[in-house]
Amino acid sequence: MVQRIDVTGADGVRLAAWEFRESPTSAPPDPDVPRVLLLHGLMGRAFHWAGTARWLAEHRRVIALDQRGHGQSERPAAGPGASPPLGRDAFVADAEAVIEQLGLAPVTLVGHSMGALTGWQLAARRPDLVEALVICDMRASALGEASQQEWEEWFRRWPLPFPTQDAARRWFGEDDPRVERPDPGRGAFFAEVMHQATDGWRPLFSRRQMLTARETWVHDAHWEELAQVRCPTLVVRGLDGELGRAEAQEMVRVLPAGQYAEIPDAGHYLHYDQPAAWRAALEPFLDRIASAAR
Repeated sequence: MVQRIDVTGADGVRLAAWEFRESPTSAPPDPDVPRVLLLHGLMGRAFHWAGTARWLAEHRRVIALDQRGHGQSERPAAGPGASPPLGRDAFVADAEAVIEQLGLAPVTLVGHSMGALTGWQLAARRPDLVEALVICDMRASALGEASQQEWEEWFRRWPLPFPTQDAARRWFGEDDPRVERPDPGRGAFFAEVMHQATDGWRPLFSRRQMLTARETWVHDAHWEELAQVRCPTLVVRGLDGELGRAEAQEMVRVLPAGQYAEIPDAGHYLHYDQPAAWRAALEPFLDRIASAAR
């Protein structure tokens, strides 16, 4: 069962959070059950976590957030003199608002890509809210302007609108020039962020806003904030993902309580590529956190 919960984020932005439950119930959440907040990556949505959330919900309270500008959450508009509506502080403040408004603290944060960065920035700033953290395939090093320009060019190449959702799945999983070999997980990931418009299938998000959001972190390194994360942290990478082994192991070394896991035959979208191996890497870590909290 999945239930939508509306939350007010930073600057009054309307956010859609989704609670995954093992079975329908009207009873209030058990305060003694471990809590998990799932944070998707750039261009993602809460339902990208559906497979993970189903097994997590067997023993935990599980919330997944559509982050601002994504999924069914509001696309914030920039106003004169306002703070950047898609800046790092806004994403972190939104996650903080979800935790506080839904009574999730202390919570385990599980973040993929940009969502992982949001997770470790929040854990560094508000250690009282976070008991554990999972970083899924996110780099701490700066990516630089060339990377941002590559993304801008990539967005221009999208053959929008797609005639069908399956056409989107095929393009992102096979025909996209960035794909070296067929990647079904990648295709599925992007197919799930497409919706049927009047002229075909288009993304739920604004590509311009995604570039704006990425601009706020792509030029900076994030090692200093990573070193401030005091809670137990698991760094997970796909063998063929964007986070290299040397950098991942350095992140574990920098973290005061860091641990490392690697998933073979997986790329950036590793929870799609190898869901069983992803669970096998994640579950023991989460079980240890739950046991320590008892």
